[in-house]
Amino acid sequence: MFELSDLRTFLAVVQAGGINRAAQTLHRAQSSVTVRIRQLEEKLGVPLFLREGRSLQLLPAGKVLMDYAQRLLDLAEQASQATRDDQPKGVLRLGTMESTAAVRLPQPLGLFHEMYPEVALELYSGDPRELVQRVLHARLDAALVTDPVSDKRLDSMPIYEEELVLIAEARHPRIRSPKDVPVKTILAFHPGCPHRQRLEDWLRRARTKPQRVVEVGSYHLILGCVAVGMGIALVPRSVLGTYVERERLSVHALPPPYSRALTRLIWRKNAPGPSILALSRVLLKCRTMSP
Repeated sequence: MFELSDLRTFLAVVQAGGINRAAQTLHRAQSSVTVRIRQLEEKLGVPLFLREGRSLQLLPAGKVLMDYAQRLLDLAEQASQATRDDQPKGVLRLGTMESTAAVRLPQPLGLFHEMYPEVALELYSGDPRELVQRVLHARLDAALVTDPVSDKRLDSMPIYEEELVLIAEARHPRIRSPKDVPVKTILAFHPGCPHRQRLEDWLRRARTKPQRVVEVGSYHLILGCVAVGMGIALVPRSVLGTYVERERLSVHALPPPYSRALTRLIWRKNAPGPSILALSRVLLKCRTMSP
């Protein structure tokens, strides 16, 4: 309906008490200020000033507009400052895989909350493919996912390098190849889980495949099911430290590239924002502090 510059001109005339002084304050020609005021009155459909010679008196409509104009200009200034502000604040929606959330994030998220109390952190878990799509469609601000991340619309930063190990019940003989796994049941997350895909690929390259896949919703349950002999699983070694009955498991190394996974922080290209940058610094700091 009208521009902010119209409101600035209007308030300048009100504060200066006339067109001439307002023109001097705005460093504009008197005729330009007069035209802007008349155009504003035409847009609103009501007169704003009572003109008596060179003096102007605010009419009731002008008094109403004066209050709104000041508030609108104040809001515009606040919005401008907020977009230029490099201090983390507001809501940060972070996506993560279940293993990363359970093992890696408690310490850095606690530190992040302590350092940046004005940021409300919301945490979502899912498989990497889902998290990538949520970031691309702006339903998440950032996410921690396992390689590969090839979409050119995303920027990323390596955060954690995970060692992946094969686990079986404690009495299981040493596993060197898929032929050493008589029980062809694997315990894993949904098909989008990168660790499940690695395990299935390891079996496939030996021309074998699991007879059964038991889909489980948490690492704690996977560890418990493996411990009672239901099957084998591929998990980050860091997860084992959270399991109180560790002695009921046997751990078996896998060859590269199955034994390593890189977790990256991803966000939309050219839009990290101060909260994402702050989170990346905290994640890297806690990584260096970890034993």
